[in-house]
Amino acid sequence: MDNHPLINCIAVCSDSGCLSGGGEAVRTALVAALERKGLAQQVEVRATGCFGFCEQGPIIITRPDQTFYVRVKPQDADAIVTQHILGGKIIDRLLYRDAAGVKLPTTEGMGFYAKQRRRILRRVGEIDPEQIDHYLATDGYRALEKALKTMTPESVADEVERSGLRGRGGAGFPTGRKWRMARIAPSNSKEMAGRKFVICNADEGDPGAFMNRSLLEGDPHAVLEGLILAGYAVGAQQGYVYIRAEYPRAVRKIEKAIRQAYERGFLGKNILASGFDFDVETRLGAGAFVCGEETALLQSIEGRRGNPTPRPPFPAQKGLWGCPTTINNVETLANAAPIVLYGADWLNSTGTETSKGTKTFALAGKVRNTGLIEVPLGISLREVIYEIGGGIQNDKTFKLVQIGGPSGGCVPAEHIDKPLDYESLRALGAMVGSGGLVVMDEDNCAVDVAHYFLSFIQAESCGKCPPCRLGTLQMLHILDRIRQGEGEAEDLNRLLTLADAIQKGSLCGLGQTAPNPVLTTLRYFRHEYEAHVIEKRCPGRVCKSLITYSVQSDRCNGCTLCARACPAEAILGDLKQPHSIVIEKCLRCGACLDACNRDAILVN
Repeated sequence: MDNHPLINCIAVCSDSGCLSGGGEAVRTALVAALERKGLAQQVEVRATGCFGFCEQGPIIITRPDQTFYVRVKPQDADAIVTQHILGGKIIDRLLYRDAAGVKLPTTEGMGFYAKQRRRILRRVGEIDPEQIDHYLATDGYRALEKALKTMTPESVADEVERSGLRGRGGAGFPTGRKWRMARIAPSNSKEMAGRKFVICNADEGDPGAFMNRSLLEGDPHAVLEGLILAGYAVGAQQGYVYIRAEYPRAVRKIEKAIRQAYERGFLGKNILASGFDFDVETRLGAGAFVCGEETALLQSIEGRRGNPTPRPPFPAQKGLWGCPTTINNVETLANAAPIVLYGADWLNSTGTETSKGTKTFALAGKVRNTGLIEVPLGISLREVIYEIGGGIQNDKTFKLVQIGGPSGGCVPAEHIDKPLDYESLRALGAMVGSGGLVVMDEDNCAVDVAHYFLSFIQAESCGKCPPCRLGTLQMLHILDRIRQGEGEAEDLNRLLTLADAIQKGSLCGLGQTAPNPVLTTLRYFRHEYEAHVIEKRCPGRVCKSLITYSVQSDRCNGCTLCARACPAEAILGDLKQPHSIVIEKCLRCGACLDACNRDAILVN
């Protein structure tokens, strides 16, 4: 066999998800295997961003034939090089199998990708995000060149406004309108007269959300170019990327992208000989969830404690150091360059009448296919969960999905055909938010879900205003009582009263939306709350204080597996005789249930 490879590139997912499963070891092993065959100069091993299908990682794709290998291990490297790269033979055991067991050599035909539209993620998984030349080869910085040479700042804002782009990080405020507000706002700061700022909010802190991190790791220049365009449209000379320190790979990549942009003349003085000056720096957040809120973020950049401040004035009027400031989410900015380059129709030809374009979501929870997805706004929850997500694990029944992070809401199965867009979700008590989608099944308890998300919000409250600081704590105490079987009927009304006070009295948007997990679960699963309070049982068999374990004597053969597993010695019985559980001693840990191989343990 002569060394004439049929493949010239092996793309290896180097996103944090695949790396946690051993992706870096796979990349290293592939490089070594190619060197042993004398192919190191002929075949590129390219570290890319996320391919999206995190459930199947580590993933590699060979090019140009686009063979999609899943759950690759370092020991597979020699076979990939010898059999596939040189021999042209696909390795069946590394191919993805669909629910019917059919092996698929490429992404074509995979349900996970069929309904997706990778537009913002079009480069993620294709290019090496640390190589600016890869970005330039895929229309990178052409939008900036077009804007600086042929468009006024006002026309840039106009194009973004015509596209219908809405903020991808929270409430969905029109982006072009936000830019225009900051542009026309006078700078009243005596110390910094005339200054304006733009900020990329990369402080992604929602449980189960990783869209912004993956975009920054996989295509950092796209976000940076959007930030520069925002600066041009607003009339700012300084931009900041506010990113949490818990994202070290994303921090490293965006900082490298900034350095490369300076070297190539896309940042600094007189950019592209246009007379436009613009600088960018990073600012690291310490992990406070509240710093995702605009005014708290501004306080943090200024070196203060990240507490929200009253609005108005809004940041576009009086923001960083008293100057007009525009703050946009990572994904919002990544939309800016293609809108400017290709025109408003690039975005508004997709989506719904009021929710234009696509949206990235972190699909997590109890679906078969988890990962990073990008779908047209307006797609139904059913399509996301059952076609892209592949349905519920273990053929369980879909119960609810938590949308929009901890301040979002829970949407029940009865609304599975509702579209994913800003207005529809708001009507259901939820919101698009930054894009977290946590799917839950029949085994989840609605009360426990509300408690989980509210406990996160309460712990992350900055504590500045009493409605949020004290109100969420009292709601949490009530939920604790309900989960422990100590709740009373009036507790449900108390939760509603507290929620109303928190929504009306909290200073910032995070406090005002804090009760959403409780309100939506009460709205759609009130019967579960009543079961906890009145019947003293947990329908989902999750809340430990409300469940009991017992042994079915006709199924128990006295093997003693359950007794040996019980940490409280609460299971009695002789060898080969039916056992029993002493309720008073039982810790409700479930060890007996896990140990029994005869389905003899009943959970009530």
